[in-house]
Parts: sequence; C-alpha cells; structure tokens
Amino acid sequence: MALLLRELGERGLLRELESRGLAGPIGDDVAVLGDGLVVTADALAEDVHFRRGWTGWRDLGYKAAAVNLSDLAAAGAEPTALFVVLSAPADLELAAVLEVYSGLNEPGVPVRGGDTVAAESVSVAVTAVGNSERVPGRGGALPGDVLVVTGPLGAAAAGLWVLERGLTGFEELVAAHRRPPLRLAEGKRLAAVAHAMVDLSDGLVIDAGHIADQSSCAVEIDVELVPKHPRITELTDESLWTRGEDYELLAALTAAAADAMDLPVIGRCLPGSGARLLLGGEPYEARGFEHFSGCGS
Repeated sequence: MALLLRELGERGLLRELESRGLAGPIGDDVAVLGDGLVVTADALAEDVHFRRGWTGWRDLGYKAAAVNLSDLAAAGAEPTALFVVLSAPADLELAAVLEVYSGLNEPGVPVRGGDTVAAESVSVAVTAVGNSERVPGRGGALPGDVLVVTGPLGAAAAGLWVLERGLTGFEELVAAHRRPPLRLAEGKRLAAVAHAMVDLSDGLVIDAGHIADQSSCAVEIDVELVPKHPRITELTDESLWTRGEDYELLAALTAAAADAMDLPVIGRCLPGSGARLLLGGEPYEARGFEHFSGCGS
C-alpha cells in the first residue's frame, strides 16, 4: 500500500529522504557550507500560506523575505543576498509583481537572482544566503540550560483568526500575521552564547521539540512564563500562541548567559526526551503546525 504524505507529515518525509540518502543531514533550517557561509530556503504558496484577498502584494514580498531571514537569524547570520523564484499566472499584472519585489527588498538585503515560472497560482520561493561566526544549531542544548524567547507569541495566529472571521479593530494582529519581525540583531547576540537556537515558525511545542530531539534532552516550558500578545484573550481562550508564524527566536543557554541577555526565561532543559508544556505543574496540551499532516492546535 502506498505511503501518503499526510501519514508521514513534514518531519517524517525529511526522515525518509535522509534514510534513503536523498538529502541531508537535515537537522536545521539552514545549511552551513563552510567558512561561515549559511544558506536557507523557504516558500510561500497561495492558499497555503496566504490568500490574495487577505495579503497585499508588497506584504507578500516582505513576508517571503522575512521568513527566510528568520532562519538566518536563528543561525546568528548576517544576510548577504536573496534569490527569488516567482511562480505566477501569465495574466497577473506587472504592477503586482513590482509590488512583490518591492516588499522583498524592504528588509535591505539585495535580490541577486532567481527565476520566474508560469503557473496557475502564485508562489514566492526564496533562498537566503548569509555569513555567521557561530551557528548554534538545534543540537547543543544541555540539561540545566534555560530557554529564552525574543518576544511575545500569538499575534500572527491571532491575526489569521481575525481575517478568517472578518473581524475589525485588531489591525496590529493582522499586521503581525502579514509582516513578521526581523530578529537578526537578537540572533547575532544569542548565537555568541546559545547552546541551541531555533525560530518559532511551526509553533512553540513543535520547534522546542526540534531542540529536544536534536539535543537528546527533554524540554519543559511553563505556560505562565510565556509572553503572549495581550489582545489574544479578546478573541478566544484557545492557545493561539502555540500555532506558529511568530518568527521569534527560542534559545537554550546557561542561566547566567540568559541573565545577561535580559530576555524572558520560559522553560528549561532536563535529562530525558521530548518537549512539553506545563500549566501549574501539570501537562498542558497544545500543538503547532506541520505540513502534510494538517495538525494544528
């Protein structure tokens, strides 16, 4: 019987590719190619990552750049270039394409090349290149380390919630969904001392799980300590802050190094395996997002 992608999920697919020698090793969102050269790639696909009615063309370009720069931030890298593959219908207006590329250029990293492809729907695939003096990766966290995060979580998922329901009066949440933060400066500071680091794209539990799995340790996160956007509670009691697309950084480091960083400490690394949330010392169930499996919180 044929194995389906929905049965594997994204992580299962990557394990299959690695085990067959077709890709890898795939332990991080970036590849370190030597002499500090760091490369990453990501794509935004229409009706998967964005809808035309909810996202302006310039915002689309900015977000396509930002999600890749977030991977470089988690590697402590200084970005040097973007390479863009734009897939679009032939009847798309030139003005729309110019807006996409204006957004791509907004973070100040030059677009150096790429490709264009005729397609039925729009997608923007970006390869980002940078240089880093030290890439923490996901695999160096140690029992006794604490976990810090660079900013509040949940605004992006809340913005999507607002758009899906046609609500008004939550413009800052919608803006967070359309325009992720750039944490390049924070990434460089953390990369100098962090034992492991990841950007929060798929959600707190899944991305903390990457650190736990790659570091062969357990990760515990205290729900009460996680900074959350204050307006989420105006929308729902659901744990939108676990659903991803925040593009903040999560790092494991010593308690002394965390004190020097002046960032919120939200959890710890322990002997064992897996990542878990705790509320009042009891397990708290919430999930993030994984492609192909369709899992969400």
